[in-house]
Amino acid sequence: MLNRISLRQMEYFVATAKHGSIAAASAQIHISPPSISAAIAHIETELSVQLFVRHPSKGLALTILGAQVMQECEELLERASRLYEIASVSSDTLQGVLRVGCFQPLAAMIAPEVIYGFSRAFEKVELHMVEGDQQEMISRLHTLEIDMAITYDLQLGEEMNFETLAHLPPHVLVSELHPLAQQIAVTLDELAAQPMVLLDLPMSREYFMSLFAKAGLEPNVVARSRSEDVVRSMVANGIGYALFNVRPKSTQSLDGKRLVRLRLAGEHRPMLLGLATYKPLKPSRLTQAFMQRCRSYISDQYIPGMSAGSFFDPYIPGEGEPPPR
Repeated sequence: MLNRISLRQMEYFVATAKHGSIAAASAQIHISPPSISAAIAHIETELSVQLFVRHPSKGLALTILGAQVMQECEELLERASRLYEIASVSSDTLQGVLRVGCFQPLAAMIAPEVIYGFSRAFEKVELHMVEGDQQEMISRLHTLEIDMAITYDLQLGEEMNFETLAHLPPHVLVSELHPLAQQIAVTLDELAAQPMVLLDLPMSREYFMSLFAKAGLEPNVVARSRSEDVVRSMVANGIGYALFNVRPKSTQSLDGKRLVRLRLAGEHRPMLLGLATYKPLKPSRLTQAFMQRCRSYISDQYIPGMSAGSFFDPYIPGEGEPPPR
């Protein structure tokens, strides 16, 4: 009797091929390296082929046959995933597991209305949300850990589909006591010498730094954080200004201090907010239904949890009113 190759073994093999090493695949899919090694060895024995060439310094590289086997495994995994849709296709009720990735700075604003609103509307859907930075979103799409991602268009690569839903131009955030707080708009030239607090997320930081680089300027970064809330609090406490694309409705930091949002003068590349999917994986019926909800709830006219793009809040004291202390 012939041995069988399980879907789980295929998943371990595909994850290893995508990450280039068993150790990296183990860290990503949370399976022990010996289990992954055993799965790969089983497939190689069963098919009588060598899937990888092992380079001590470069990790694992697929052989020509290995690449062909990987393609077939990906197709089989996709087809197998559709078995779970049979019941829902035969009725009007959506059901199944949906794994949605969300770029971390967007999650607090978008998740309640769009993501969890969907699970309330379709009670038979088991929805899992995964937060992370842009690098993590791309990685999880590649390894099929998420079905789609609500994120930006940054460095997605040719293997990703991206549907733009809204444009988020950069703006400036300062404390109410900042010397620029009473201006309607500021230029990069005015900002360059001022202390800057940088949102230090992969690809996001490169985007913000590129705005200055294109103008032949270099910002004066004095502090940085991976957390949007930490950056906002540092700005509110006068440590420096920050650049953002997201527009929370709140004009206060978490410690209760006031923030002022100013327009960044000039023409600058906006962040494109939208839906990212992995090209080789055709979106399921459930994924397509969720994507349609996103199209209905996210646009240039309205984004859940965000203020309007035309809203700016310069601090202008009333007549005879002293600046706040």
